[in-house]
Amino acid sequence: MKLTPGKLAGLKAVSNDRGVIAAAAMDQRGSLQKALAKEKGSAVNDAMMEEFKILVTEVLTPHASAILLDPEWGLPGSKRRAKNAGLLLAYEKTGYDKTGPGRLGDLLDHWSVRRLKEAGADCIKILLYYTPFDPKDINDKKHAWVERLGDECRANDIPFFLEFVGYEEGVDEKGFDYAKKKPQVVTESMREFTKDRYGVDVMKVEVPVNMKFVEGSKSYAGQKAYSKKEAIDFFHQAAKVATKPFIYLSAGVSNAEFTEALELAGESGVRFNGVLCGRATWKNGIPIYAKQGAEAFRKWLQTEGVKNIENVNARLKAATPWYSIYQVEPAMVGA
Repeated sequence: MKLTPGKLAGLKAVSNDRGVIAAAAMDQRGSLQKALAKEKGSAVNDAMMEEFKILVTEVLTPHASAILLDPEWGLPGSKRRAKNAGLLLAYEKTGYDKTGPGRLGDLLDHWSVRRLKEAGADCIKILLYYTPFDPKDINDKKHAWVERLGDECRANDIPFFLEFVGYEEGVDEKGFDYAKKKPQVVTESMREFTKDRYGVDVMKVEVPVNMKFVEGSKSYAGQKAYSKKEAIDFFHQAAKVATKPFIYLSAGVSNAEFTEALELAGESGVRFNGVLCGRATWKNGIPIYAKQGAEAFRKWLQTEGVKNIENVNARLKAATPWYSIYQVEPAMVGA
């Protein structure tokens, strides 16, 4: 597979000098606003959302290869990122359509790929709620939606990052029953969206197991869904179907749990290409900002936030560059 000049430049901009994507994520919107308001005890305005994102960007991007932001509250932050850090911008609205089945997504009304690129994006990110177990009609809509997005990114010669998050209606996605199904949900989603027709350049995927149910793990909560060997096998099964680079997302788990999952990925030897890690880095700072304000949050980020991102970075020694997948010589990307 060959990359066009624009896609090559975009991927290079969000990667470190090893060709690994070590990116921070700060595109949370509805969930972040709710969490801040809950801690603060009152409504959170636009200025606070922008300030929170600016602080995360300023303090964490010196330790990241890129940051993912949203164009609604994240653009002021995008101007304050470290020189070494590329920029991914989210194109979807926060949340999903609750009026019908399938958790269908929608795009931001006032944005297009062209406009996101003009706003400084090196890459475009889309979040899709997806499960192979949904009715064919629902998944057909989602497949067509992703095809359109892939074509829009191709037309603007910019990399397309597709993030898919599994779910099952009426089931706790953090619970035991879903944990048993999660490996298949992740694997089949990767099998689908690695197809060329979608134009996805990098898949942003969940870890294929829930570490709380891996027997013998530090995160183990006492109920076994998989042995450690089975968990490693699930990492292999998911990775095996990928023909495009893939990176892991933290999915809101703790820093300790996410870093342990990355260690298991490393131990399994799968060829993952980095991370896009959000809440596992800065989530515990939400009450600090809400109750004590910007300066206290900055101090927390400079100590705990940096420690969290360095914990993740340390586990990326096991990650492999995306160059080989796209048959790019390291010399061409300045590595």
